[in-house]
Amino acid sequence: MALSVPGYSPSFKRPPEIVRLRRKRSRSHGAAAEPTPALPEPAPRRAALAAGLPLRPFPTAAGRSGSAPAAARRNPFARLDNRPRAAEESLEELPRGQQEAPGPLLDSNQENHLRWEEVLHERAPVTDLSQTEHKPLTESEAPSSESTELPVDWSIKTRLLFTSSQPFAWADHLKAQEEAQGLVQHCRAIEVTLPQSIQDPKLSTELRCAFQQSLVYWLHPVFSWLPLFPRIGAAKKMTGKTSPWTNDEMVQQVLMSDWSVSFTSLYNMLKTKLCPYFYVCTYQFTVLFRAAGLAGSDALTALLSPTTRGLREAMKNEGVEFSLPLIEESVQKKKAHETSFGYEEEQAISDEDEEESLSWLEEMGVQDKIKKPGKISIKLHKEKHEVQMDHRPESVVLVKGPNTFTLLNFLINCKSLVATSGSQAGLPPTLLSPVAFRGATMQMLKARSVNVKTQSLSGYKDQFSLEITGPVMPHALHSVTTLLRSSQKGSFSAGLYPHEPTAVFNICLPLHKELDKEVVHKDLANCGLHPKTLEQLRQIPLLGKSSLRSVEMNDYICNWRS
Repeated sequence: MALSVPGYSPSFKRPPEIVRLRRKRSRSHGAAAEPTPALPEPAPRRAALAAGLPLRPFPTAAGRSGSAPAAARRNPFARLDNRPRAAEESLEELPRGQQEAPGPLLDSNQENHLRWEEVLHERAPVTDLSQTEHKPLTESEAPSSESTELPVDWSIKTRLLFTSSQPFAWADHLKAQEEAQGLVQHCRAIEVTLPQSIQDPKLSTELRCAFQQSLVYWLHPVFSWLPLFPRIGAAKKMTGKTSPWTNDEMVQQVLMSDWSVSFTSLYNMLKTKLCPYFYVCTYQFTVLFRAAGLAGSDALTALLSPTTRGLREAMKNEGVEFSLPLIEESVQKKKAHETSFGYEEEQAISDEDEEESLSWLEEMGVQDKIKKPGKISIKLHKEKHEVQMDHRPESVVLVKGPNTFTLLNFLINCKSLVATSGSQAGLPPTLLSPVAFRGATMQMLKARSVNVKTQSLSGYKDQFSLEITGPVMPHALHSVTTLLRSSQKGSFSAGLYPHEPTAVFNICLPLHKELDKEVVHKDLANCGLHPKTLEQLRQIPLLGKSSLRSVEMNDYICNWRS
């Protein structure tokens, strides 16, 4: 039955199209004087040519054999459904780095090896990265991504990957004297100012010592066999690790006692402005304590994220006054929007509709048998949004001023602060600080440089990379990028990998007055940070719920994307 269908060939063993083309080709050989008409360009190729992309012409069999060139002939077996879409679709919608076989711009003879993603990468225009969808401000207020300094980023990074055309050999194999000098510079908070460009970074002892200084951080508690950051979602990394305190309550009490002393020491240093900020990382949430004068705030602040309704209720019961800045901001915007559209009239109409919806029960005489919504159900309805925002960035909690001390006592006495089961059972939260505190241990971020050969349109070229892993805090990010500005002659790229639960720490807090820059520097002069780093941390956060993802610096001008 199938054989009677015109043009049908079982298993496509004899496509009628190829038979017809073979007949046509045999006739054309007999009439050499009659030129073969050129077929029109395929639609995807026309789209690429319209966009100005460099394409080689489709080679023919005659051209490959060295004979006279003939007109291009389209392969009937060439599939156009795997090629790029037509010109009416934007080229920006194509996925970057998409792997296809054959390549999307391969011709019918498999001889055009120019890949679509490589062409886009080479010819992609430089866009304004501040116009991304993650910007927290209005378009008129959004900061320009092109500047000499990066915006402040309060999230903790787990990994930094820098790439440059200049080698990072200077960051490897520090001498014993350079390592010792870098540690001393950190402990004594010695300010190091490098020139704008270093001619030979590998021979610059000052650069290598400053790099060692920027990698130092302080941690409590410390167990060499346990990764203590990140704590959220770290169950797999800790599974199978030895935890002698899991079933020993006495050891757990000693650990918590030491942790409480270290926590109190950090807070006292923060209050006296000898410590700029620190993090408390639990297995459920993270807390960022900041000294007065940082992030544009004139008071000591603490941000908790993510939180749950149970945690917030416990904080209320213990007298910890707090606010939900993102929720309050959303409510204010909603009220302003509803007021502009006659919200009061709409609310009155909705109330009348609710009364009318219950009046039909009276007409039927069953109003006494039907229970109207009580106070409990109304309360549950109002608090429904609080449950929905649990474990989300919108659940971030802000504590200010003297209430931070109440929060300190709450966290020390909170039983749910430490896991009771699992791989983190009995393990106190992690304290991270840029400066030393009681009971802390000095730790180093891990740095590793790699030299590779990368393929480009012009051939192979050298690509140098520097990878830094560990809990990279805001001051370390600024210090390292400042060093690379000098060592790489103002040109490098960076990929930043944040610990996602801490990205919300970049929200802009409600400010009551503008701080005096000179007063802030004077008050925090002994906090252990470089003046330029302190100046950056003083800025008002602009990234909102997002954080820096990539940085591109060219000729000392940086573009960033969040």
